[in-house]
Amino acid sequence: MADLLQAQTQRDATDTGVRNTKAVADGLTNVLADTYRLVFKTHAYHWNVTGPLFYSIHKLTEEQYEDMFAAADQLAERIRALGEIAPMSLSAVTDNSVIEDLGGRPTAREMVVDLADDHERIAHRLHDLIEVASKHRDPVTEDLATARATFHEEAAWMLRAIAAD
Repeated sequence: MADLLQAQTQRDATDTGVRNTKAVADGLTNVLADTYRLVFKTHAYHWNVTGPLFYSIHKLTEEQYEDMFAAADQLAERIRALGEIAPMSLSAVTDNSVIEDLGGRPTAREMVVDLADDHERIAHRLHDLIEVASKHRDPVTEDLATARATFHEEAAWMLRAIAAD
């Protein structure tokens, strides 16, 4: 089975000049896993937030999870364009992600701070991916990672502004 998968991957590969597609795809896989986990967490907080800032948080989280859901497709398609296989199981997503559940029933402020922390974690992973992509001559992934880092850094800033005392 592994030989069949390897043969299929080789047939799917596009020669783009990227020196080490596996290293770049591994970085993309990590970011994709983080993105999927954060989509779910953001959506769960969107459903369950209460309090005076309900409307603001509800609307902001909706914008964010919609953006991240679309980004997940871009990340997976970049992995495939490099000739590698995108994650195909929920365990692959959870195993490759640094995003964790907060647990319990967090307050609106705790939700916002938790999401801001997670966006910062993903931004750091994207900065690492930018370095890997640059090292392996992959400007397409560099551009994608830069755009995604911009989104996550802005999301963290907006969430922290809501949580400020």
